[in-house]
Amino acid sequence: MTSFLYTLQSEWLKRKHSFASTLVLGGALFTPVLVAVIRLIYYRDLSRIYAADQFWTKLWMDSWESMAVFFLPLGAILATSLIMQIEFKSNAWKQVHTLPASMASIFISKLIVILIMLVQFLVLFTLAIYASAMIPYLLVPGVPMPKGSFWSLPLLRDNSRYFVDCLPIVAAQYLMGLRSHNVLIPIGVGFLAWVGALGSASSRFAAWWPYSYTIINYIKGTAKGAHLPAHTQVLWLSAAFFVVLTIVSYGMFVTKAEKG
Repeated sequence: MTSFLYTLQSEWLKRKHSFASTLVLGGALFTPVLVAVIRLIYYRDLSRIYAADQFWTKLWMDSWESMAVFFLPLGAILATSLIMQIEFKSNAWKQVHTLPASMASIFISKLIVILIMLVQFLVLFTLAIYASAMIPYLLVPGVPMPKGSFWSLPLLRDNSRYFVDCLPIVAAQYLMGLRSHNVLIPIGVGFLAWVGALGSASSRFAAWWPYSYTIINYIKGTAKGAHLPAHTQVLWLSAAFFVVLTIVSYGMFVTKAEKG
């Protein structure tokens, strides 16, 4: 157990040498910052907007539109691929395998670091949405306090769903990242898979395309998503794809002839 914790700590420190950490921060803050800036520019409309009965619900849904369709899936693709390239970039795989750590510890530690970063992304995004509403309220005189409470929204439920929806993307990019010395290959394949998700998200085949699950999750809450699979079905499929792809990745990792 101690060896695993040291391995996990080492992998967590390595992320500082990747652009992935900056990507998490920038991706999480982009939409809320844009919302706040636009509202400050058009400050004359704020009194009407903030007096609406469903202010918090509308802000939450509007903020998630670009995140679910664009930033979250692409962020998972880029962050996972970049984290997996750390050893290839510095030609350090052979050094990693000389450490007193099992193959399982190395494999699981890298995966846990990526999942923790995904949680960070969602937490930062949630807090930034709240800040995007409060900053204009505090800076512009005469703007009414929004009705209700932001914290009464289903924050944990929605974030948990989006987290699970991202798991197949992480697993697929993890698998490709373990096999490819060139970071552009998993990123390029992931991007094409995401483009395919955009085209299939509204079709009856969307449930079988793992890269579309974050999009389905968002559309399902709108009038356009009435025909799409239920949230529970998508969550079960996400978990199943994640488990299968992770098992395949681990099998390929431990049986790889060239360790580095």
